[in-house]
Amino acid sequence: MDTLLDPPDLEAAPGRDGHNISQTAWNRNVLRMEDEKHEQKGKASDKASLGTQQLEASPANVPLLQAPEVLPPPDGGFMAWLHVVLSHCVFFNTWGVTNSFGVFQQYYEQSLDHPPSDISWIGSVQVFLLFFVGVYAGRATDAGFFRHVFLSGVLLQLLGTFLTSLCTEYWEIFLAQAICVGLGHGFVFSPAMSVLSSYFSTKRALAVGLAAVGGATGGIVYPAVANQLLYHSDIGFPWTIRIVGFIMLGTHVPSLLFFRPRLPPRKAGKLIEWAALRELPYTTFAAAFFFNFWGLYFVFFYLGTFARDKLGVTDSINLVVALNGVGVIGRFLPNLVGVYCTGTLNILLPFTFTAALLVYCWIAVSSVKALWVFTAIYGIVAAGTQSLCLATATVMVTDLRKVGTQVGMVLTIVSFATLTGPAIQGALIQRDQGGYLYAQIFSATSILIGAVLAVAARISKVGYNLKVKI
Repeated sequence: MDTLLDPPDLEAAPGRDGHNISQTAWNRNVLRMEDEKHEQKGKASDKASLGTQQLEASPANVPLLQAPEVLPPPDGGFMAWLHVVLSHCVFFNTWGVTNSFGVFQQYYEQSLDHPPSDISWIGSVQVFLLFFVGVYAGRATDAGFFRHVFLSGVLLQLLGTFLTSLCTEYWEIFLAQAICVGLGHGFVFSPAMSVLSSYFSTKRALAVGLAAVGGATGGIVYPAVANQLLYHSDIGFPWTIRIVGFIMLGTHVPSLLFFRPRLPPRKAGKLIEWAALRELPYTTFAAAFFFNFWGLYFVFFYLGTFARDKLGVTDSINLVVALNGVGVIGRFLPNLVGVYCTGTLNILLPFTFTAALLVYCWIAVSSVKALWVFTAIYGIVAAGTQSLCLATATVMVTDLRKVGTQVGMVLTIVSFATLTGPAIQGALIQRDQGGYLYAQIFSATSILIGAVLAVAARISKVGYNLKVKI
């Protein structure tokens, strides 16, 4: 049988033009056909090899080690300490504003036909939203949307403040000052805390403490400005609030320009880290945080009205200014001691027990001098408790990539304490026919429960060893 390589009789192999094909031409055709076969086999082999390479390089087969590496925090340096200054401005415009609500509590009681418990809802909802939106703002920050969230928060703060200057009715003030400003607080505060925490490790509590001093400086500036303009000038309520808004705008400019997230975005992840809620130290501390803040804000909201109604102090706003002013000491020194000597949780414990004791002692205050002494001591202790709780919340997070989400979760839990606490205390004052005893007992007992839970959180974390720095 003839094969492909066996040329037929040359005489029987005519070409297309009818002429006979020579031996050389025939051999050339045979070689060309063989080359085409080998070329087709090579292409098929290349395709198979390419498919294998694509499969090996597919996302499912890329090792997890190729994900963006999380570098350790610098724990110092220019950018890290710059973010402490920027976060100070954030505290100034969030905690400084909420700590100043005592001025507006007193003014609204005089100008609006509503009981103290109704007025307190404005301040309590504002603080509630500062905490509540933390879990959403924190997760968005982890996902790489810090600038979007932060800018939205600043705009909401300014919008709510300037709208408040146009309000004359209770419901209008509630929507503007409580809802709009409160949402702005939340969208600003939690992302700033997340970014600040990512720049520090061993000095994180010190950094948060220094930033938290902004709550005290804001608590001095805002009530002093409001008091001077509302009660000692003819400028009136609308322009008083507008001036407050312009101060807020000016002090937010550095943060808008220079805040820089350090960690790479973590797109995948849950809104709530349920695994963290199964960690006993984390959940116990969150409960301690809740009870502390359930009672802690009573003095900030009602000190001015207590001085006016019970002791006849005519310029009681000065007490609110002093309460926030001495907080500079309480927000800085305890964190400094906590970082370099004891640990933040260890020093938080005596502060919370002392805060509870002071509110119990407030029951016996019956003179203006005694009230000033109480204000000075409680201002230091309460400010220390506030800043130490926040600093310890960041320390309780073990995975730095999830710090925004987990700190936001704690703040959301605490938000319900700040929402209901002042309203309950206002209702207790009404039930006591204007007396403060029931509200004082409720607040002091809440702080005491928080102190006991903080002890439980420490035991669950490190046991009974008193020498452990945490």
